[in-house]
Amino acid sequence: MKHRRPCADPLEILPAALRKIYSFWLSQFYPFASIGRNVSFHFTSRVHRPRAPRISLGNSVSLKEYVWLNPATDDPTGKPTIIVGDNCHIGFGSIISAKNQILLERNVLVGQMVIVVDHNHTYEDVTAPILDQGINGGGTIRICEGTWIGHGAAIICPRGELTIGRNCVVAANSLVMRSIPDYSVVSGNPATIVRQYDPERQAWRIGGRESGPERKAEIAPQLSSVAQGNG
Repeated sequence: MKHRRPCADPLEILPAALRKIYSFWLSQFYPFASIGRNVSFHFTSRVHRPRAPRISLGNSVSLKEYVWLNPATDDPTGKPTIIVGDNCHIGFGSIISAKNQILLERNVLVGQMVIVVDHNHTYEDVTAPILDQGINGGGTIRICEGTWIGHGAAIICPRGELTIGRNCVVAANSLVMRSIPDYSVVSGNPATIVRQYDPERQAWRIGGRESGPERKAEIAPQLSSVAQGNG
């Protein structure tokens, strides 16, 4: 007997409609520094309207459930502190909080429950609660084109510049506090390079060994399994 594929739950129409209404409302009535076409905000995502002038969003950006974009300043003037390029997808529960600047280049995939922060709380005054000490001067973060940030990763830059290179993979639950070169797979706390591709030699370097074109088919599924969870 041939089984028919179950139809979609009719109640899914309601959240889909809410997402479209919410996306239209934010796109039309929030004072973003700039916003492209086909930007999708889930209706549970959070953007504080007075801080929207410090956010720039490209075309076809997608914010999933409970995403929070937080310019860490109450000053509506100045350059954007959060810049999200074309075709970026930010997964469930992720937070981007920027005092200076966090830039996601195009085609960046941010998994679920990721945190990206370019500042930190000060704590040096032991006579005062950390809550009352504010945040430090911070740094800047740049996540380059085509990179995938896995579930639960934390990218933190309390000072200086932190760059995650092009087409990198940050494995699930990794802590990144230093720059990463292009075509790298990093994992751990703190994150270290576990695989890296050399485009000139067309070889992956894995644990000190190299693998040429004949092993690419073997490496590909390993790369997919390193980072769990996607947008």
